[in-house]
Parts: sequence; C-alpha cells; structure tokens
Amino acid sequence: MDFCKMTLQDLDKISPNLSNFDNFWTIGIFKEELKNPNCHYIICVQEGEIIGFGGISVVLDEATVNNIAVRTDKRNQKIGKKILNELIILSKSLNCSSITLEVNVENIPAIKLYENFGFKNLGIRKNYYYGTFDAYIMTLYI
Repeated sequence: MDFCKMTLQDLDKISPNLSNFDNFWTIGIFKEELKNPNCHYIICVQEGEIIGFGGISVVLDEATVNNIAVRTDKRNQKIGKKILNELIILSKSLNCSSITLEVNVENIPAIKLYENFGFKNLGIRKNYYYGTFDAYIMTLYI
C-alpha cells in the first residue's frame, strides 16, 4: 500500500466510480479543492488501483480534515486508519498545531478511531449531515 499526493489525473481514475467512495462530493468539488493551494489530498494505492483518499485544508496553523474515503469493497481493513495517519503526518509537515474534523454522532466506529488517535470531542454541529444528523467536532493537538 502506497500513499502519494492526489492529482487531477487521479480524479479521472476515481470519477467513473466516485459512488464507490463518497456520496456527498462531486468531481467538480474535488477539482476546485485540488486547485486550492490551502488544500492537500492524498491517495492510497494498492496493486495499481486507488482504494482510498483523504484531504485536509490548512488555514494558518490549523488543519481541517475535509474527507477520508475508502472504496466500499476495501472497507474494514484499517485503510481509513492508515489514511488518517498519513493526514496527521502531512499536517505536521505543514507545521500545523491542530487537526479538526466533523464526524456523524451515529458513526461509532469512526468516533472510536479518532479517539484512539487522541482526538477530543469539543462540541456538536446540529443537523450538519444532510440537514438531519448532528456531528461531533473533534480536534487533535499535534
């Protein structure tokens, strides 16, 4: 399993199967993110195929996790954990002092993953997902 910076060419590979990764972002949104100098995305490649990706936005010395997505047929293999670890390494290399993310309050496996990395629950965003589900705001100080 290898990690590298996501490029616009990688989007061409992801685009036909985006629903296998992520149902809430479009390729257009990803293209805009990749053009933004404050956004940094990585891909996870296994046997020549992109099986996951993740991204952060950086403002001053604070990183925000934009997303972590793993291909549906590759889930429950600790790939999300590895992507998160790579995003933390990337954040440190960009001299960030913290990383913040939102997680659905009902997504217990993800919450446990973030807690295992040392993220702390700092609050709630009401109706954050689809105008229905609340999200915890979790931060890791690095």
